[in-house]
Amino acid sequence: MGGKTRTDANGQVTKGWDHDPPAKEKQVPFGILMVVAGALTLLFGSRETSDVWADALQMWWQHVRAFYGHIKRLVIYLDNGPKNSGRRTQFLKRMVQFADWSGLELRLVYYPPYHSKYNPIERCWSALEKKWNGVILNCLKVILQCALRMTWRGHHPTVKRLHGEYPDGVRVPAKEMKEVEARLERSKTLPKYDITIKPRITERQVN
Repeated sequence: MGGKTRTDANGQVTKGWDHDPPAKEKQVPFGILMVVAGALTLLFGSRETSDVWADALQMWWQHVRAFYGHIKRLVIYLDNGPKNSGRRTQFLKRMVQFADWSGLELRLVYYPPYHSKYNPIERCWSALEKKWNGVILNCLKVILQCALRMTWRGHHPTVKRLHGEYPDGVRVPAKEMKEVEARLERSKTLPKYDITIKPRITERQVN
């Protein structure tokens, strides 16, 4: 975020700073696309971490579960980035916690390295970029307004903000990670790219 110069789709330059200093604040977009329904949710956080990914997923499910409460299994296609890979301990821990919290069976399916362009969510980013081309992104309100104006398959996305600070580099101790790993059902052929997590059924979920 800041007063950086930006060029719009017609090549016109909106008046901004005469130089581009480092931004004082950042907002990182996260996207969740329901491929069949075409419903897009955009969430903005202060940085990209495993915990932001997990909190974004939880916020999304809280928003849609009233419509999809019948779903028992959630398949998530991921880009295999450094913060959400099949080896990232904090991310895997949070996914186990999400499965238990939601009661959903999760299947994490990762695209191979350098193949994220095949992920449908990547085409959503170009649509978002078109909406803020030529716009001075100098505050959160402007960023969110641009996101709300974009369309995907003829519909505007749901836009939310993740609050709070997220420390980077959080790692799960080896002893605790053994318990997490025991909950992961890794594919025998693609153990890093195909992981199933089944929820533990609690008394609250049974009743």
